[in-house]
Amino acid sequence: MTVIACLGDSITEGSPYWDSRKRTGEPEGQWEHWAALRHPGLEFRNFGIWGQRTDEIAARFEEAVGGADALIVQGGINDIAQGRPIDDAAARLGSMVERGLSLGLSVAVCDVLPWNNGWPGKEPAIRGLNEQIRALGVPLLPFHDTLEDSERPGRMKAEWTNEDGDHPSVAGYRRLGELAFHPFASS
Repeated sequence: MTVIACLGDSITEGSPYWDSRKRTGEPEGQWEHWAALRHPGLEFRNFGIWGQRTDEIAARFEEAVGGADALIVQGGINDIAQGRPIDDAAARLGSMVERGLSLGLSVAVCDVLPWNNGWPGKEPAIRGLNEQIRALGVPLLPFHDTLEDSERPGRMKAEWTNEDGDHPSVAGYRRLGELAFHPFASS
């Protein structure tokens, strides 16, 4: 088994279908669930917490990587939602990537999803942060493009977003797990 630590915010957690504090919910509302079904030789450990910024995610790095073979880093939308500089968020994501690589882990990073409730005002920040994420030099899980509606750029397709307009639906999480996840798959 290859153990993959998934470190991030509500998108990693599986919100609103999974509550990391209570460790309860619908596993089908997590992209890791769908990726694990497709790749049975991988064990996904979910270290996602709703509402966290990249500085808060980085503070949990050591806990997440213990015993892991690989690391997936995800985050940034909460920094954008709170009006924090995207350069700082990108630097923190990059630092987590570097820390993982220095430990000998295989590392990948996710880009930021389209945000229906933040469109159009937050769209430039999302695209800007995603450019910086793509430049980190490790495999990218293309979460943004996997859920973006080609007819309504900058937003998730209706069937791929939860009614809250902030998170993927179960169908959206399934799409992320089946289509966007790929870097560590051996089969």
